Amino acid sequence: MEYPTRHGVTGALKIVSTGIALPPERITSSMLDTRLGKPAGYVEKRSGIAWRYHAADDASQAELAAQALHNALNAGALSPSSVDLLICASAIAIQALPCSATHILKAARMPAGMAGFDINSSCVSFISALEVAGGLLNTGAYRRIAIVSADIASRGIDWAHEESSLIFGDGAACAIVERGDGASGIMASLIEMYPDGSELCEIRAGGTRRNPRAGMNESDFLFHMQGKPLFRYASSLIDDYFARLLAKSGVTLTDIATVIPHQASHLSLEHMRKRLRVPESVLIDIYRHYGNQVAASIPTALHEAVVSGRLIAGQPAMLIGTAAGLTLAGMVFLP
Repeated sequence: MEYPTRHGVTGALKIVSTGIALPPERITSSMLDTRLGKPAGYVEKRSGIAWRYHAADDASQAELAAQALHNALNAGALSPSSVDLLICASAIAIQALPCSATHILKAARMPAGMAGFDINSSCVSFISALEVAGGLLNTGAYRRIAIVSADIASRGIDWAHEESSLIFGDGAACAIVERGDGASGIMASLIEMYPDGSELCEIRAGGTRRNPRAGMNESDFLFHMQGKPLFRYASSLIDDYFARLLAKSGVTLTDIATVIPHQASHLSLEHMRKRLRVPESVLIDIYRHYGNQVAASIPTALHEAVVSGRLIAGQPAMLIGTAAGLTLAGMVFLP
């Protein structure tokens, strides 16, 4: 059956359920003070985090993702067989081949024969995946799609680099979407890449560029970030970007009821709060108790908005974030 879409909605899409999963070990900032030989309170002051979660060295990213998927299915009382596509939207692959979606389907014991693939645009992968899911649902190719983001960021931490080592947490999140009746959906999405910033935030190994034959060292597998240049570059672009996203959506900032940003750092969230001039009640800020979960950050914050009642039917919400690339991504949608 075809449903008309509401005025302002370019693609019908309904979020029917969400779920998250966390590793069992909660790492407080005081624990990191001791580990790093810092005075009491140092890490929390520098990072803005009370605690985050780190997976054990032998923990499975696929199993963490599978747990988030099943939590979303259970929350919506949905059958696994009702999902006909899985999109893995993670920043870091489980391995080079096959794609991470296969590993997640196996760990989740989903029905064999299900369609699946990966989408990777670093920390904003969930926004990219939601845009693709919306398009596929509106063609009628699929009825119900699960988008899962899972990252074990702690495994790539360079503890010698204080600026980035203190902020990362591990986790997974899932959103299950369908076309719905047209009352909800995507009003606008905008993804832009600025490759002049490609070396400001990177993990060099894991592909063909750095490997045993091309040449590599152990540090190539660790996360590297040039924080100040990255922040300056993103800041120089973000105001014009916001204006383009809002113009495309046909709404103003005062129309946005919920802003769900990538939880990059406490400084980036404060910067966004000031730039957008939105009250604390509008902006979803979970950073203090999760840290930066890379691609899982945005869907985890979306889940928080859902369970706390801050994602309101019929009132525009915005997903927004910056990522390695340099990538800017945002979406305005009606829940």
